[in-house]
Formats: sequence, structure tokens, C-alpha cells
Amino acid sequence: MPSLFNLRIKINKMTTLTAKMVKRYFKINNLELRHNHKALTKATNAVALRYSFDAYDIFMLVIENRPIDSAHTHSYGFQTSNGREIINRFSIEYKKALK
Repeated sequence: MPSLFNLRIKINKMTTLTAKMVKRYFKINNLELRHNHKALTKATNAVALRYSFDAYDIFMLVIENRPIDSAHTHSYGFQTSNGREIINRFSIEYKKALK
């Protein structure tokens, strides 16, 4: 299954996400975009900046529940308090971006 980040184009790490990348991710993976893609982008970048993680990793954590190993977001497949904190912060930032 192609990932958003065939768009990652062999760059070492992305630091920010764009609205175009978010829309493309949903299109490539044949997913319906039910949320505001611009708010998703703003929230992802804000959380990535706050916790000093890559925006791609935050996006994958929120959208696909993919672990961020360096943040210890999962243990035995379940979210840890760190993972829940990041996701809750994302939710807060997303709601702010919608206003």
C-alpha cells in the first residue's frame, strides 16, 4: 500500500506538512477525507513543533495509530500515556484550527 510519503521523496525527514500532502495521502490510500485538511495540517505542525517530533510521525500516529518509537507512544500495541498526551494535544490544536 503506497504511503503518503512516497511524497517523502527520499528526504531524510520532513519537518512540516502541507495541506496538499494531507489531501494526497487520502487520495493515494483511497480514503475519504471527512475532516478539514487545512486544520489537520495546522494541528499536525503545531504538535510536531511543541514536542520536537517530525510532522510525518505525528500525522501517522494520529491517522494510522503508527507508533513513534523515540517517544514511546505504544507498548505491546497499546497507546502509552505519552501517546495519548500527543493525540489529545492534536485534538486540542485541531479544534483551535477550526475556529
